[in-house]
Amino acid sequence: MFPDPTDKISHLKPRPQIIPRSDHIISREAISENALKVLYRLKNSGYQSFLVGGSVRDLLLGREPKDFDVATNAHPEQIRELFRNCHLIGRRFRLAHVRFGNDIIEVSTFRTAHHVSDVEGRIVRDNVYGTIDDDVWRRDFTANALYYNIDDFSVVDYVGGMADIRAGVIRLIGDPELRYREDAVRLLRAVRFAVKLGFRIHADSERPIAKLALLLEEIPSARLFEEVLKLFLGGCAEQTFEALRHHGLFGALFPETEIVLGREESGFPQTLVIHALRDTDQRLAESRPVTPGFLLAALLWSPMRAQAADQVARGLAEPEALELAADAVISRQIARTAIPRRFTQMAREIWEFQPRLLRYMGKRPQRLLAHPRFRAAYDFLLLRNRAGEPLQELCEWWTAAQKDMPTNVVDAGAEDDDGEPPGTDADSGETPARPRRRRRRRSGRRGGKAK
Repeated sequence: MFPDPTDKISHLKPRPQIIPRSDHIISREAISENALKVLYRLKNSGYQSFLVGGSVRDLLLGREPKDFDVATNAHPEQIRELFRNCHLIGRRFRLAHVRFGNDIIEVSTFRTAHHVSDVEGRIVRDNVYGTIDDDVWRRDFTANALYYNIDDFSVVDYVGGMADIRAGVIRLIGDPELRYREDAVRLLRAVRFAVKLGFRIHADSERPIAKLALLLEEIPSARLFEEVLKLFLGGCAEQTFEALRHHGLFGALFPETEIVLGREESGFPQTLVIHALRDTDQRLAESRPVTPGFLLAALLWSPMRAQAADQVARGLAEPEALELAADAVISRQIARTAIPRRFTQMAREIWEFQPRLLRYMGKRPQRLLAHPRFRAAYDFLLLRNRAGEPLQELCEWWTAAQKDMPTNVVDAGAEDDDGEPPGTDADSGETPARPRRRRRRRSGRRGGKAK
C-alpha cells in the first residue's frame, strides 16, 4: 500500500462553493437529451446525480462538449438495475456505460481517496466508494473537478476550478509530482488540455513535467496509443507537437523520431512533421476524416529513411533495405505505442510506394494509378516536396498523369476520405477477403427429401 497523495487534502473536508444557476451560463438546453435522461432517472430514484468533468468545463466556456459524464452515489450494480441499456466495464475503475444507440453516457460512482497502489505510487485498484466530498479529490485538474447538480442547476466547486477556468489555468489538484507519479498519463493530459483550451499550465503543475517524462515508459503501450490519438487528432496537432517537445514529452511517445529531430532542429524531418500535422488540423477543420496511418508514415519517415540508408551503404538493395528498416522502426514504435496493424500496414505501403513513383516516371502509369494505396502515396509525395525534398518535377508529372488518365482508372486508385482503399472495412482496416463460392445445395439429402 503506497501513501495516497490526496489523503491529507481530502481529510480536510473543505466546504464547497455553490455557484447558483443565476451566476453561471450552463443551460439544460446545451446538455444532451440522453445525459438528461440518466441524470433525472438517478435523481428520481433517490440518488444524487451530477454532470461532471470536461463537459461541465466546456459548457462553462461556451463550447459544445464531445461527451457527457455523470457521477452519482449509486453503485454500479444499482445503476445497472435502473437502466436495461447499461453495461459495466473496468477493473481498476468500475464504470457503467448507459447506451443510447451510438451515444454512450458514462456513469461513475463517487470514490473515496483510499486506493491500492504499487511501490511506484501508481494506482492499481480504485473501487472504494465514497461521497462527492471524497470524489472530488480523485479528479486530476481543477478545471475538470466541477459538478453540475441536476437537483437545483447549481455548480459545485471544491477546488477553485471556476476561478481557474476564468483565469485560463490548468492546475493539478494536490501535490503535482505525487499526482503525476500516481498516473503519468496526466503529464500528457496537462499539455493536451492547455493546448486545446488555450490555457497555460500553472507553474507548480508545469515544473515537474520534464523531470518525470520517463514515467511514461511504464504506461501500457495500448493506453499510450489512445493518448496519441487524442493528442494529434483533436484539431490542434501542430501546437500539441510543439508543446510536447517543449516539455520533453514527445520523445516518450516517438523516441526515434525525437532523436532525428534533435539532430536537425530546423531541417527537413521537422518540416515534414509540421506540414503533416498542419494538414491533419486542416482536414479536421473542414470536417474531413483523417487516418492515423498517414500521420504515422510522416512521423516515422525520417528515422526509417536513415536506417534504410545505413542498409544500402552496407550493400543491400533499396527495396530490401526499405523493408528491413520499416520492420525495425515499426516494431520498436509499437512496443512504445501499440498501433493497430491496419495503421502500420498503411504506413508501410505509403513508404514502399515512394521509390515506385520515382521509377515509373515517363512510363505507363496505369498500374500504379489503379492501386488502392496510390492516392495516399501520391499525397505523401506532395508532402515530402512541400517539406523541402526536390520532388517538384515528379509531383507535377504524377499530377498531370492523373488528369490524362480515364476517370475510371483514377477512381479505382483513389482512396476513401478516411484514407482506406475502396472496399476496405474502415473499422477493422482489413480488405475483406473475396467470398468463397458456395457449393450448390442438392435438392434433397441422401435417402430423403430436403427439409
